[in-house]
Amino acid sequence: MSTHILAIGGAALPENLDNLLLIQYFLSLTRKKNPRVCFIGTAHGDAEAGRLRFYAGFSRFECRPAHLPLFARTPRDLESFVLEHDAIYVGGGNTRSLLAVWRDWGLDVHLRKAWQRGVVLGGASAGSICWFEQGVTDSVAGPLTALDCLGFLPGSNCPHYDSEPLRRPTYRRFIASGKTMDGFAADDGAALHYAGGKLLRAVSSRPRAKAYRLTRNGRRAMEHVLPTRYLGRR
Repeated sequence: MSTHILAIGGAALPENLDNLLLIQYFLSLTRKKNPRVCFIGTAHGDAEAGRLRFYAGFSRFECRPAHLPLFARTPRDLESFVLEHDAIYVGGGNTRSLLAVWRDWGLDVHLRKAWQRGVVLGGASAGSICWFEQGVTDSVAGPLTALDCLGFLPGSNCPHYDSEPLRRPTYRRFIASGKTMDGFAADDGAALHYAGGKLLRAVSSRPRAKAYRLTRNGRRAMEHVLPTRYLGRR
């Protein structure tokens, strides 16, 4: 059984919803005509704005959107709720808080089981780095920090690589010093598609958006631009 995770650098659901190419690609990974898709907005405290944008964006495609609240009226049987969906999309926000809440509810265990059974996982920003062993996060006020995450995917991850000025130099410094393990970064509008736990390809909703592989070489970080397939028409 194929297992898929789409780790998006950012801007998958832009404010005016004028570019949803990454959402379309994410839904296509289910290989279902009318997939059941669940949104998890824990990283933003189940904020209404994020939930409404999810419904507005995903409702433009043939799918059955739903959401999982963890701060009010949480389903009693979380495992069954998660497993009844074809895809799980995780919103951005505070990754550290997301992980703490998920672990308290045991949701991390249910999501791993769902992934192993073929449920497509994905998301942007916090919804990207949460799946890796480590991520670069702004969950704590002040400088960016390294965070241990779920470990579904090997290595580390950094989103917003082109849109937030401190992301690139911080991630490169973390890699060079060994503070984070080797990994991958993505610009806003770019995504890393993993199949079977291995990187299959990089895709983008913007012609110039790219994904990158970063490795440590002595005391330096080596950055390699990955071939990134633009999903639109040139």
